[in-house]
Amino acid sequence: MSAPTRRLGSLTVSALGLGAMPLSMGRGEPAPHERAMATVHAALDAGITLLDTADIYAPSWDTMGHNEQIVAEALRSWDGDRSQVAVATKGGITRSAEGGGRDGSAAYLRSALEASLAALDTDAVDLYYWHRPDRSIRYAAGVEALAVLQQEGLIREIGISNANVEEIDVARDVLGEGGLAAVQNEFSPTFFHTSRHELEHCAEHGIAFVPWSPLGGTGGGAAAVGERFPQIQRIAEAHAVSPQQVVLAWELALGEHVIPIPGASRPESITDSAQAMALELSDVDLTELNQIIA
Repeated sequence: MSAPTRRLGSLTVSALGLGAMPLSMGRGEPAPHERAMATVHAALDAGITLLDTADIYAPSWDTMGHNEQIVAEALRSWDGDRSQVAVATKGGITRSAEGGGRDGSAAYLRSALEASLAALDTDAVDLYYWHRPDRSIRYAAGVEALAVLQQEGLIREIGISNANVEEIDVARDVLGEGGLAAVQNEFSPTFFHTSRHELEHCAEHGIAFVPWSPLGGTGGGAAAVGERFPQIQRIAEAHAVSPQQVVLAWELALGEHVIPIPGASRPESITDSAQAMALELSDVDLTELNQIIA
């Protein structure tokens, strides 16, 4: 099934992506293997061509790469055209028996990327994000490390995640205009007070803005978004769709550069979310929804 597309650097991807994290971690145990495969396949069959993962998405510190391996296996076992699918992953957060941390050094990012390439069974990552800033180093240094990896052909497009406007501009300065493909930050009806500024800044500079937890998170926010926001529930009922579809369609309407990545651990969830790409909200609907972040 074809879907509306958007630009992500040199890549053309579906207007919505799949956030694969819930297949490996979150509430409860990881998704059973068969259901995990079915969820990714359902996303692909619905026209989604952007799969988002990260090295740290794993049930435990010693199983890093778990989610990347799920994505790789699902792609291998899918009977569609793999060449049309872009995979994004991330590095820069550490996990160990003692806890977690951040490491944006060139040596660590290289080792993390090499591990991700092995887990994803690929020679190059379509989009690689620096996952979170490492405050022990200059921000530019981390971006410079990614630029070297891109020059070596190990990364096609560079992104940064959990970044503020100043960090976006540092990355732009390092990579040159057009060199930063994407910024992935949290953004939803319940989280927007800071990330709205980044969303608008990305629009001004032709950078894709990729909201994570676009429905409010796996801790119950996504499931209850219609209960928390009566206007979302009313609009959903008027269109005979789920509240989740309304939220995603509204976020897509915030700009052609916005590419939400709703998470899912069940085929039914991502199939429903994917239908937001075809949902047309009226100007009245959008005005009412925009009041949430006014």
